[in-house]
Amino acid sequence: MIRPTKIRLEASSACQLSCPACPRAWGAAEPVIGTGHLRFADFKRLIENNPGIEQIELSNYGEIFLNPELIEILEFAHRRGVALTADNGTNLNTVRPEVLEGLVKYGFRRLSCSIDGATAETYSKYRVGGDFHAVLENLRTINAWKREYRSPYPFLSWQFVVFSHNRHEVQAAKGLAERLEMRFVAKLRWSEDGPGAELESRRAFRERHGVEYTRGICHQLWVNLQINWDGRMLGCSRNFWGEFGGNAFADGILAASNGERIEYARGMLLGRNPPREDVPCSTCGQYRSLSRSGRWLIPSEIGLPRRALLWAYRQRLGKPAVFFALAILARAAEKVQAVRIGVRLQLACRGHMGRRMLW
Repeated sequence: MIRPTKIRLEASSACQLSCPACPRAWGAAEPVIGTGHLRFADFKRLIENNPGIEQIELSNYGEIFLNPELIEILEFAHRRGVALTADNGTNLNTVRPEVLEGLVKYGFRRLSCSIDGATAETYSKYRVGGDFHAVLENLRTINAWKREYRSPYPFLSWQFVVFSHNRHEVQAAKGLAERLEMRFVAKLRWSEDGPGAELESRRAFRERHGVEYTRGICHQLWVNLQINWDGRMLGCSRNFWGEFGGNAFADGILAASNGERIEYARGMLLGRNPPREDVPCSTCGQYRSLSRSGRWLIPSEIGLPRRALLWAYRQRLGKPAVFFALAILARAAEKVQAVRIGVRLQLACRGHMGRRMLW
C-alpha cells in the first residue's frame, strides 16, 4: 500500500499565456483537468487529515500565482511544517506583491521559472502573451525579500526549453540566471526533433540509451502522485486525458492513492499487467515506449533523483544493484543538504534578531 509523504497538487489549472506546445493552450487539457483553483479549505483539510505529508509540488499545467488563495496556502503549509515547491515551472508574469514576499516569509522551498530566452523578443515567441521584463522584475523582488529576511528560500531555477529560435541565447540566459542567483536548467522540448548542438533530441536520447528522457515521470505513481486542483487522481504530471478514479478530498488520499485502476497501472509500468482501456497509461507515449523497448521500470530505480537516473542510463549502468547504491547516496546527500540549510538558517537568525523570523 502506498502511503504518500510527497504529493503533487495543482494550485491552479488556469494560465494567462498561450504556449504553443502546452495542451492547456490548445484546449486538450480542458475535458479532464478543467479550469479552476485549489481551494484553501480543501488544502487545509487535506493537510489536517494527513499529517504524514511532508512535501507538496503545486505546479503542473496551470500558473500557481493565479490562485486567489495562494497566500493562505503558503502560510498554513509553513505553520504545519509542509514544504511547498514549484519545480514543474511557473511563468511568474502576474504575482501580487504580498505573494512575492510570502514566498520568502513562509519559506517556499523551490521555484522554477520558465524563461526561454535572454531578450523580450525571443522570450515572447514561445511564452505567448508573457512579459519578459515583468518576470525579471518579479525575480529581483524575490531576491530583495530574501536579503531582507536573510533567507535562502525559495531556491530559484531558470528553466530554459531549447528551440531553434532561442538556442543562440543560451549563454546569455545563463549569465542572466547567474546574476539573479538562479540555477540554470536547459530542457528538451516535448517534440521529437532536436534543438541543435547544445542538447540532443528526445529521439536521440532514446536511441542512444534505450530509455525515455522523461522516464522518471512514471515513478510519480509511487512516490509523487499528481492530484488535480479539485482532488481527482491523475497519477502523474504528464496525464491530462484520463482519470484513475477516486478523489483525494472526498475519499481521502490513502484510498485515492491505492484504487484498483492505479494499482493496475503500477503493474503495467513494471511489465506485469497488459494494457487496459480504462487505465490512462495505456494511451501514453511513455508507456508505449516501455512496451516497445521491453525496458520496464525496475522497483529499485523508483524514487531516484532524475539526474542520478539519467546518469545511470547514460553510463549504461541501469541495473538494480547500481540503483540501490545510488539510492543510498541520494539519501545521504539529502541529509547533508538538510544540515547545511539548517546551519544557514541559524546563522541568518543570529544576524537578524531585530526581525521576527518565520521559518
